[in-house]
Amino acid sequence: MTVNTDKKVVLVTRKTRLEELVIRFQTLAQARFYIEHLGQDFHAYEMEHKTYLDAKQNVLDKLALTGRFQVIDRMYLPNFIFGPDDVVIALGQDGLVANTMKYLNGQALLGVNPDPYQYDGVLLPYDVKDISQQLIIDTMLEKRQYQSVTMAMAKLTDGQILYAVNDFFIGPKTHTTARYEIYYGDAHETQWSSGIIVATGLGSTGWMRSIYMGARALAQNENMEAYQSRSWDSEDLMFAVREPFLSKASQANIVYGTVTQDKALSLESRMPENGVIFSDGIEADYMEFNVGTTAKIGIADRQGRLII
Repeated sequence: MTVNTDKKVVLVTRKTRLEELVIRFQTLAQARFYIEHLGQDFHAYEMEHKTYLDAKQNVLDKLALTGRFQVIDRMYLPNFIFGPDDVVIALGQDGLVANTMKYLNGQALLGVNPDPYQYDGVLLPYDVKDISQQLIIDTMLEKRQYQSVTMAMAKLTDGQILYAVNDFFIGPKTHTTARYEIYYGDAHETQWSSGIIVATGLGSTGWMRSIYMGARALAQNENMEAYQSRSWDSEDLMFAVREPFLSKASQANIVYGTVTQDKALSLESRMPENGVIFSDGIEADYMEFNVGTTAKIGIADRQGRLII
């Protein structure tokens, strides 16, 4: 059965740990020697690899019966151009769903868990066995419910734009000090720190929560409010400054806050080199943030659409 539509399905996959090892060590035998030399079980890598390939083949069999489809590896996402009516399937861990969604502009996205015994799958509402022709066709015809996901956007003075599904990191590429001017609402100050994290509602359960809980433990302040994560479609962003340094030349008053449509966050770099902005943990896909560059961080002009 095929559906009478010009829509295409794009299947996004990722390399398994075994494939990454073979790329690193050139051969399977060398990869095996390395893992076993460390005292680890190489069979676990082989089973994980087989499970993923079986899941991928299962999905491909369904797509072959449904209509047009294309398969791309995660590494090509930054340069891949999705059609406005494409239906996208991400087969992998939760991170692959976030990595894929940041390059979409309202296209329907299905998160598929290739190994429910290994991955919790917060962003993976479907197992491989759930993928059917009917599910794909219903998604193409927009008959499936979806969860809206608020995204963040960083825009530089030169017009460059980067989106985030989970969070932004703004700071030094290496383990050095980030120096910048921070503007938040009517407040402004010079800061030195380890960088800034800006999180969406979806990302509020990840890196941002870790920062908050660490600060709470260090402060040992019983009056500090319990951390509250946000809904995925929450119309605001959260930011936190990592390890702000107080000195004669730097302040540490603006360290945490909420970004809304009416209360923006802007940063002006004072780093001569190695300043970057990247999102969702993809360090290779970044914008340079060096001296003279200003970044405005706010709610994106697009939303993710995760099929549920």
